[in-house]
Amino acid sequence: MNKTQTGKLGEKFAEEYLLDHEFQIIIKNFHSLYGEIDIIAQKNGKLHFIEVKSRRNNSFGLPIESYTYKKQQKIIKTAFIYMDQQNIRLSFQFDFISILLDQQDGIKEIKMMENALYE
Repeated sequence: MNKTQTGKLGEKFAEEYLLDHEFQIIIKNFHSLYGEIDIIAQKNGKLHFIEVKSRRNNSFGLPIESYTYKKQQKIIKTAFIYMDQQNIRLSFQFDFISILLDQQDGIKEIKMMENALYE
């Protein structure tokens, strides 16, 4: 399985995780000039802009290590474009879902970090 397929599988698992935790999926893979947001979801009247990172092992580091300040800035700009285009005025936050896959393409570990912005 290549990197793109691993990413798509991880996003599918993230979507299932979110639905199991009472999130409503609004849109997947929203693109702007600045980048992409993997999943935009809503729960309890709040928008969640969610970055998903999947890995098969930690040989390239933990999934959270890919969530750099530069990546966060692209996601923030893309989120504001989305809200402007949709004329949305809800509270919002940025979250991160980390997924480690097992040898059979199942979930070995899944973690959601809410309000996952840092400098």
